[in-house]
Amino acid sequence: MDSVVERGIWLGPESRAAQRTDLARFVDNALRLDDAAVIRLRARSDGLLSAWVATGFDVLASRVVIGEVRPEDLSAGADALARALPAMDESSGYVDPGFAMDSAWRGALPAESGFTHLEDIPARVVLDLAQRGARLAKEHSSSHGPPVSLLDQEVIQVSSADVSVGLPMRCVFALTAMGFLPPTPDAVSADEIIRVRILPTWLRVDARYGSVYRRRGDPALLLS
Repeated sequence: MDSVVERGIWLGPESRAAQRTDLARFVDNALRLDDAAVIRLRARSDGLLSAWVATGFDVLASRVVIGEVRPEDLSAGADALARALPAMDESSGYVDPGFAMDSAWRGALPAESGFTHLEDIPARVVLDLAQRGARLAKEHSSSHGPPVSLLDQEVIQVSSADVSVGLPMRCVFALTAMGFLPPTPDAVSADEIIRVRILPTWLRVDARYGSVYRRRGDPALLLS
């Protein structure tokens, strides 16, 4: 990593082009949801880099890539990253994140570890729910988007031991909107799963290409 540059992203060194593609796809999907999206980039304890965005569903979305970031926690405009990623320095993996947007990020991130695994759900089931939910949203949406009652509907109950948690449609929509699942049930194998995990204050849903997180309890806490 270039010791002179004090702020930036360095992708790789392993499979550098693939890491750029993965991060660019995450950024592009974030921009489709919000053309003023802010991406938060954070170094992980395992040496990887996590990218975060607040979706329009009151759900956080995250994807992990191989890379480093300096400082270890920074926020940048998704539009700036979308322009900078194609210009990545091929030898060092350096990407200029543009102007600092740290003050634009509202709220804390979930812990990196410590989640309790509740249950695995077939990915085809989740994709089927997403398609049905999209049809309902199209029928009942207003200029403000899908009705809150649809977003808050718990479409699956998952449990382990004495803990039971509902998976809201918000999380299902966020998974598909961010491209973390293929677009149709036919595009996934019968044994592909979605993993549901929790902390006392967070619900986490892991899919093939990324994870979404929803505050448990008062949704207003998402931005507190």
